[in-house]
Amino acid sequence: MAKQCIGLDIGSSSVKAVQLRRKGSGWALQAFGMQPLVPQTIVDGTIMDQGAVSDSIRQLWARLKLKQKDVAIAIAGHSVIIKKIAVPQMTMDALAMNIRTEAEHHIPFGRDDVEIDYHVTNLSTASGQTEMLLVAAKKEVVNDYVQVVRDAGLIPQIVDVAAFASQNGFEANYPLDPRETIVLINIGAAISNINIVRSGVSLFTRDVTIGGNAYTEEIQKQLGIAADEAEAYKVGGNQVEDGVVPQDVIRVMDGVSEVMAGEFQRSLDFFLATTADANVTRIALAGGSSKIASLHRAIERRSRLPLEVADAWKRVEIDPSLDRAYLAAHSPEALIGVGLAMRAVGDK
Repeated sequence: MAKQCIGLDIGSSSVKAVQLRRKGSGWALQAFGMQPLVPQTIVDGTIMDQGAVSDSIRQLWARLKLKQKDVAIAIAGHSVIIKKIAVPQMTMDALAMNIRTEAEHHIPFGRDDVEIDYHVTNLSTASGQTEMLLVAAKKEVVNDYVQVVRDAGLIPQIVDVAAFASQNGFEANYPLDPRETIVLINIGAAISNINIVRSGVSLFTRDVTIGGNAYTEEIQKQLGIAADEAEAYKVGGNQVEDGVVPQDVIRVMDGVSEVMAGEFQRSLDFFLATTADANVTRIALAGGSSKIASLHRAIERRSRLPLEVADAWKRVEIDPSLDRAYLAAHSPEALIGVGLAMRAVGDK
């Protein structure tokens, strides 16, 4: 059996590691941890300070006492393009030979500047075409992520797309009715991944450059306070006046939630307008800011859909030695890492 990778989620505000092992038909958690990154270390999915990222990864491995070096990582942002395309029907061998030529018609980057992969969703349609998801990622960005992992002394075995990794993590925990269409939104610090899924197939993906940092920055700007104080207000930490967060903070957060919900709704509206049989049933949120109540209200009001926060450990057996309170507090942030940790060395 192929060796499991450790899921290494390199985000804008922290690096996260998830180690799973197969247990029967399910999964058991062996290790989970997070290591913060200094602000501006990664901006819009681009690594600005490679040494700082490698240092954080090394510190995380040391703290968790991880021995394994094989990892799966994910990328997101404007350097990644995911498109659902149809090409003239051909065999899988012919497709493998012709994919770069076909991809040129659909991506705005030069063919030599990108890494390309694809997943066939329908080999033979009624109209004589082959449908697939095409993924193109800028080589320089992929190389930067691979290099920071190598500089940390680890071996990058798989480079996934963040939206697909969170989908894999979600589906491992939530068995889906094939008739259901789920909007899965992973809200990172700087980038949010939107992935609309039915029957295990991604129908629509989009990365939007807005995330949890928007709350911190707006609180800091409007209240004239330090970044760490603004962050503490956002997560409900540094509460004052008998545990009450100042009304000004609530007002600012409500405003940011409206902006963020509007961004998400625009993507959903575009999907609904361009998909014939789109019957979206619910929204699942993940990521660090997925628990913000005003964001829930804003999304539910605009979408008129039921909303839940994804639990990355819902169907994962937790080792008794692990801190359950810590795991529960960071469960929504772990979804991408869980999806990555389900990958094995040698996976396509």
